[in-house]
Amino acid sequence: MSDIHVEVHPDTDTLVTKAAERFVDTVVAAQKDRGTASVVLTGGGTGIGLLEKVRENPGDIDWRAIDIFWGDERFLPAGDPERNDVQARAALLDHVDVDPDRVHTMPVADGIYENDPEAAAVAYAQVLGAHAGGKQVPVFDVHLLGMGGEGHVNSLFPDTDAVREEHRFVVAVTDSPKPPPVRVTLTLPAVRHADEVWLVVSGDAKAEAVAAAIAGAPPVEIPASGARGLSATRWLLDTSAASRLPN
Repeated sequence: MSDIHVEVHPDTDTLVTKAAERFVDTVVAAQKDRGTASVVLTGGGTGIGLLEKVRENPGDIDWRAIDIFWGDERFLPAGDPERNDVQARAALLDHVDVDPDRVHTMPVADGIYENDPEAAAVAYAQVLGAHAGGKQVPVFDVHLLGMGGEGHVNSLFPDTDAVREEHRFVVAVTDSPKPPPVRVTLTLPAVRHADEVWLVVSGDAKAEAVAAAIAGAPPVEIPASGARGLSATRWLLDTSAASRLPN
């Protein structure tokens, strides 16, 4: 498994600013190396805050040469303000020159997938496969993750079928303990297809789960523990989130 790197910042604003700078540098390096980049975005306060910081200082990112995916999505109608893609567009994507064909949003809960999150999950798995060069899932340059206080990442919650999934890369969640209950999510096997996985976490309420995950708790108990990158797993924390770690 990849090495775990822990980076602690004095406060949430510094954390998000430094994570955004690292994101820009990583995307630019990938584009210089291969001519393109592939990233997975996340929602939540730190995830959207990071995108806002990238909007402020986008560096030399070529927005026409990047594929953008999502780690999970609330299964809600198009344009619902609670959807991660709607928030990401407001924070960043509506303000840069992205290629719309390379922004791969998860299906919405209306139209052909209305009331059928399982079909939506299958459809998104097909989207991943179509951009994977003959494999089932692309090798993402970065998979961004936030984390809940109980250790959930994407919509993979402790002691659920979704976090136990070992074969499918995208699944529907119909009983999320955090509203809304219906979601579509990448699984841990999909997360592990990223070259680097970044967990950007802030706050005292997350400290116990951060410490347990880094110590190697079973993923079924602390899902974040199972989020590992091919080359690197980076925990980007503020001092509050890092407060339970050994010195």
